[in-house]
Amino acid sequence: MNKYMFVAIEEATKGIRNGEGGPFGSVIVKDGKIVGKGHNQVVLNNDATCHGEMQAIRDASKNLGTFDLSGCEIYTTGEPCPMCLGAILWSNISKVYYGCNIIDTEDIGFRDNKFYNMTKEEKAEFISELDRDECLKLYAEYKSIAEKTNY
Repeated sequence: MNKYMFVAIEEATKGIRNGEGGPFGSVIVKDGKIVGKGHNQVVLNNDATCHGEMQAIRDASKNLGTFDLSGCEIYTTGEPCPMCLGAILWSNISKVYYGCNIIDTEDIGFRDNKFYNMTKEEKAEFISELDRDECLKLYAEYKSIAEKTNY
């Protein structure tokens, strides 16, 4: 067994045995060293965003003092859901290793597959553009400040 996946499994086990959330644990590694760990704490925190990958990203970012996790790899017990995959991409993690796939996760009662398979029509009913012109002004202000401050 891969030593990093072993730690991810230990994280997940700790979380499920403490009633904190589902069987999802994650470890982030950089240059052969664990820089972040986390497990699902959705139930513990009453927060739908506290997935194992999200917790590990928060931990690694804190430990490394940066939101840019370039050069890091993540080991996670379940294939990342769309939210976690988005966070992994935004944080610049270079590689994802997962244990169980989306079908395995669906078999134990989770609905990740629904989000991956959302049709254009379903998405159009759920999400709508609103007040774009006003929000573009906000974006313009951000761009102006970011260009001056290297934000």
